[in-house]
Amino acid sequence: MAILTSPFVDRHGTESAPPVKGRRRSLVVDWLAHPQASFYLVLVPAVLLLVLGMMMVLSASSVYAYARWDGDSYYFVKRQAVFLLVGGAMAFGLARLKPTQLKIVGWGLMLGAMVLQVLTFTPLGYSNNGNTNWVNLGVSWFNIQPSELAKLAIVMWGADIFARKEKLLGDVRHLLIPFLPASLVIIGLVVLQSDLGTGMILGAIVLAVLWYVGASWKVIVSIIGAVAAAVVALIFATPYRMRRILGFFNPELDPLGINHQPIRAQFALASGGWWGLGLGESRQKWGGLVEAHTDYILAVIGEELGLVGTLSVLALLLILGYAGFRIAMRSDLTFCRYTAAGITSWFMIQALVNIAVVFRMMPVLGVPLPFLSYGGSALMANLMALGVLLACARQEPAARAYAERRRTRRGKTLVTTAVGAAS
Repeated sequence: MAILTSPFVDRHGTESAPPVKGRRRSLVVDWLAHPQASFYLVLVPAVLLLVLGMMMVLSASSVYAYARWDGDSYYFVKRQAVFLLVGGAMAFGLARLKPTQLKIVGWGLMLGAMVLQVLTFTPLGYSNNGNTNWVNLGVSWFNIQPSELAKLAIVMWGADIFARKEKLLGDVRHLLIPFLPASLVIIGLVVLQSDLGTGMILGAIVLAVLWYVGASWKVIVSIIGAVAAAVVALIFATPYRMRRILGFFNPELDPLGINHQPIRAQFALASGGWWGLGLGESRQKWGGLVEAHTDYILAVIGEELGLVGTLSVLALLLILGYAGFRIAMRSDLTFCRYTAAGITSWFMIQALVNIAVVFRMMPVLGVPLPFLSYGGSALMANLMALGVLLACARQEPAARAYAERRRTRRGKTLVTTAVGAAS
């Protein structure tokens, strides 16, 4: 009877090889157990999304760029490439920092975000698509949208505040002050810039961070109620926001105006089928989808790469989300735990809102898709956050021990080599 206890031993006592499926599962489990698994689970999906994003920005913007910028079909993708290089350099630098250095960066980002937000109300600020949320730094094509920087600032600064006050967070006063007032100042400035969509994303990030640090449901629900009342008041007080809400509930209302983009996005997704029309073959980018390379880039992906391409994007975003929350759960450093959870929540919430808008499950909010949509400030902020998330991955206990073992082996090798050369 003993020989039957093994699942790979038959009734004659002959041992057989385990099934292939089991071996594959074992390989996946072993790979996920590697000390650097979290690092690559963040890096690989992000790089793939960035590569796909550059291709789709080129495809989606080429017609619009040719018509608007004197025949330069590469205008937008060239700008996006510059921001990708700058943001990539920032991500590389941030990924190598230690938690104590990241905390300093968080305070610097918070101060910088505050100052830049105020500058939008000075002559340095200017409007784009009805939102006065840009700062002109003197270079015509290199302008900053401070609200994108504010997303990372709130997460990192808040993580440091809560890490310092970890034992006091049971007291509501320590839980909310100074995090909530400072965050509300930034959100208020964003809303005053007429950018309610970004303000709502910032508010969702604040709520997520408070939930992660242990805020009670009473506190969360109270904040949600106050925010919801403010959002409703802003919608009723602004005619174009009200038209968006009415257009969402009535698809036949103003098909050439408020519902033009959502209807064209539906046409793009429907015409893509399973495999798409082919890269570069979108029809809606020829004037149908005006924002094809920004907020509605997923519609162009669905049209050109089909359902398979759309699901691939969703899968990469889900892997990135899993990796970020995995880092938060495995970290033994409070700051890294809160930072990883906050950044991942930002990516997932913003992606969910963008996808819901494209699929016509939410009213239009003007929120870009992380790593994919055109937008220099958004791309740089995403890459900086990616670098911070990679830095947190390197601070997992197993990753730190693995890095220390490698340094020790490298040191022994250098000593052995030096001794051998001397003898």
